[in-house]
Amino acid sequence: MKLTVEQALQMLENFRGTTQSDRWIDHCICVGDTAGKIAQALNEKGHNVNINKTITLGYVHDIGKYTGKSHGHVMKGYEYLKEQEYDDEYCNICLTHSYLNNDIICTAGGVPDPNENPFLTEFIKNHEYTMEEKIINLCDLMCPQGEKVFTIDKRLIDIMIRRGAYSNTQYHIKETYKLKEYFDSLLGYNLYDLFPKIKENL
Repeated sequence: MKLTVEQALQMLENFRGTTQSDRWIDHCICVGDTAGKIAQALNEKGHNVNINKTITLGYVHDIGKYTGKSHGHVMKGYEYLKEQEYDDEYCNICLTHSYLNNDIICTAGGVPDPNENPFLTEFIKNHEYTMEEKIINLCDLMCPQGEKVFTIDKRLIDIMIRRGAYSNTQYHIKETYKLKEYFDSLLGYNLYDLFPKIKENL
């Protein structure tokens, strides 16, 4: 079953007020809206990106936080959307959004144990990330727990301040920069130019 932008947004709003904080909901909306702008810009440059799907994926990438807990939200979100019988192309974003470079170790906020969840480890290793999923990867690392858009520098520092630095932090930072450079090259300019207010958040 397909998931629309409107349905994804309503899904988020249905959870508003049900957890200790709604900041995760505002974060999801920011990721979706930010991703939509990048997707539109890529289309204008001749790249085939589904704008509505990109926004939808951004809205639901953290839906697993409906439980009120961040730990385990990746699988919780995937299972939730699967239970709602949405197509894999929507469910998968819950798994992929936190991991870069097809590597479960390439993530922020800690070092995962690959043996803890063999299904997730193998999925990330073998999954062919779509353009839309890669955009969400990046936007998740541009949007803090609110409505602002950060440079990846400030966002990564924000994550380290809150969660600490780990043995995989340098690796994750390097791959984040590579991801941004990839989209800069597709656009032919610095994607920060799409967000004039980003300087206000430095």
